[in-house]
Amino acid sequence: MTALIKPLPFGNPTGLAPLDFALVNDWQRGFPLVSRPYLELARRLGTAETEVIERLQALAAAGTISRIGAVFRPHTLGWSTLAAVSAPENRIEAMAQIINGYTEVNHNYEREHAFNLWFVATAPSHERVAQVLAEIGRAAESPVLDLPMREDFHIDLGFDLRADAKQASRPHHDPTRRQMESAAPPRLERADHALAAALEGGITLSPRPYAVLAARLGTGEDAILARLARLLKLGVIRRFGVVVRHRELGYAANAMVVWDVPDDEVSAVGRLLARQQAVTLCYRRPRQLPDWRYNLFSMVHGQDRQAVLTEVACMRQALNLEHFACQPLFSRRRFKQCGARYSGLATAGLAQAA
Repeated sequence: MTALIKPLPFGNPTGLAPLDFALVNDWQRGFPLVSRPYLELARRLGTAETEVIERLQALAAAGTISRIGAVFRPHTLGWSTLAAVSAPENRIEAMAQIINGYTEVNHNYEREHAFNLWFVATAPSHERVAQVLAEIGRAAESPVLDLPMREDFHIDLGFDLRADAKQASRPHHDPTRRQMESAAPPRLERADHALAAALEGGITLSPRPYAVLAARLGTGEDAILARLARLLKLGVIRRFGVVVRHRELGYAANAMVVWDVPDDEVSAVGRLLARQQAVTLCYRRPRQLPDWRYNLFSMVHGQDRQAVLTEVACMRQALNLEHFACQPLFSRRRFKQCGARYSGLATAGLAQAA
């Protein structure tokens, strides 16, 4: 079969072959909700279903992709928070392993700051998250920063891997979806929670992955496809597709850039930052005085440290943000990165988290 993959209109900084790049870059959202999704990808890319599955298997084995599955809107399933502790240099690795031991923790990074271990915890309830943080704080002998999301300025539609793709990148600002997500999270059914739990590791790399998922849940393939479509329409699932690992794709540097913005201006500044190509996440989170002064968090990735610093400096100047204190917290080591675990939610049967 003749390949239909076109030459890339922008640079490919990843070094991936054209088919691999197309699979990784173009299918981070809008993944086919049909009985044989890999056959549909093959049809669109001008190759064979077996080739698509084999390439995705190779990308997963190499760590380039984490999974193919759902990215859920924060606080629609259980409760989650960003947290941090301060670990002495000689205890960082040991403390990281303690944190990693909690199934509630799905991300754990060492960053350049006195609070040097940053992790995300997700659980069926706020009470369980608080219990996990308290236990980690006792083990670390450190105060714990508990920084739940208060306002989300960036709709996660994936990470465009093309170099200099500013003119063709996916939009960061989606007024329709923003309006939908400003409403209270919808009430979910127990079957929705069960589906989220079954999707923790993503769908299988097999010809009929939704049928495999349906068999696990004791339902039909059509019912699974309909439920996924419903959750996407409600905005509970923000995107469904390939979830990439940035470092393995050549983006060796990332910084969580934190800003100290007056509370009455933070929403406007957050919306402004979220429209920037370099920003991949942007949230308002609470201050925790006197330990933590910052209330706006933005994530910036780059191929090296200087590229990230240059992007931050350009944004500060172009957006007239130089009068706001900001600090880039570069990632030093990644101790854990996986999808959030929703298994407890299926049994808890929660409608939503506050």
